[in-house]
Amino acid sequence: MPSAVVQIEWNESLWNQYVARHEPRLREQIIIQYAPLVKYVVGRLAINLPTVIDSDDVISYGTIGLIDAVERFDPTRGIKFETYAIARIRGAIIDALRSLDQIPRTARQRAREIEAAMTELESKLKRPPTDQEVAKHLSMDIVQYREIVVRTSMTTMSLDSLLVVDDDEGGGAGKAYAFEDRGSPDPVAATERLESEQALVEAVRRLPERERLVLSLYYYEELTMKEISRVMEISESRVCQLHAQAVLRLRSSMRAQDAA
Repeated sequence: MPSAVVQIEWNESLWNQYVARHEPRLREQIIIQYAPLVKYVVGRLAINLPTVIDSDDVISYGTIGLIDAVERFDPTRGIKFETYAIARIRGAIIDALRSLDQIPRTARQRAREIEAAMTELESKLKRPPTDQEVAKHLSMDIVQYREIVVRTSMTTMSLDSLLVVDDDEGGGAGKAYAFEDRGSPDPVAATERLESEQALVEAVRRLPERERLVLSLYYYEELTMKEISRVMEISESRVCQLHAQAVLRLRSSMRAQDAA
């Protein structure tokens, strides 16, 4: 079964009391109520955690994001708390992992090299290059190439990162926070975002079939990596690799679009 977004009943009375008084007791009640969101986000993040990172640590990072969301949330702004909190939780986890510097500089460099190779080959071939073609272009064998793509998956993180709109308070909230109505929308920003979304849709359409399927199952059907591996009858590491490779292709396409 797909992993649906956690549905938590809105307690208007509790929130009104907390907003009015900001009592620690009320804050704790809200945090306990929305704690399932942390496990939901951890289960959904498309990352390969280094073996030195304990899953309990990741839960702790996410809980910090949840606490931050509770403290910052303004119910009058017309956005669901779950939407706001999920963005904050994800941002807190990503920021914490990056601060640990578990991604070697060489991995980031490799990710950029792969993106550049994909851009060059697609321009030359007039179609998305295969794994084998990218690997050959980079003078690697296919096994080495796929291992590198999986290792760089923490630098690609998520499809959401391609349309990130940072909030003015920091915290890595990202795309979901951008849906908040701040009263007076910026027409230029709205137009640019619409153009980016259209370009991203077109780039997704050009992806190889298996990569499109992984993105569809992950982002639209909301399956976990483990569930996708069962549906596609491939290993979880292969699912992660396909996801990371798809995001690398899309990032390459988006950068080419920006440069045009």
